[in-house]
Amino acid sequence: MMRGAEMDLNGSPARASEVALTDFQRDCIEIFVRASQVLAVPRSIGEIYGLLFGTSEPLAMDDIVARLGISKGSASQGLRWLREVGALRVTYVPGDRRDHYAAETELRKLASGFLREQVNPHLESGKLLLARLDESAEGEGKFAQERLRKLRRWHRFGGQLVPLLLRVAERF
Repeated sequence: MMRGAEMDLNGSPARASEVALTDFQRDCIEIFVRASQVLAVPRSIGEIYGLLFGTSEPLAMDDIVARLGISKGSASQGLRWLREVGALRVTYVPGDRRDHYAAETELRKLASGFLREQVNPHLESGKLLLARLDESAEGEGKFAQERLRKLRRWHRFGGQLVPLLLRVAERF
């Protein structure tokens, strides 16, 4: 691969009809695609955030679609998810009525947004699932009761861990 030349997301030389990515942008995208895999979120979310992280100016959705070669649907869903967790800001660009997006780069905002929007809802829904599991474990014997106790401990631990992580994230 030629370093320094403009390439598309797949590492091929960019066509004149496409908006090319710099090596820096491609490397940022790769980092955040890997992070998205760890977090079990769609690849397109990592691509979008990586592009915005590696780009100095805010981008409109159409620009993101053109640069990444993803569908408008994927871009729209990815941008919505990233907004919900606080990973990007909507920015005004004079003379352009479209929304433009810039990456949020403060770790505390990223971590706290992810914990609040992704982890907390799972902990809340876990309460209902544990109650249902409690009913279904009746009459199942010692094995089921022990597993239920273990799940309750895990749930309690998660409920204690999230507020602690939020306090730590606020210090960054």
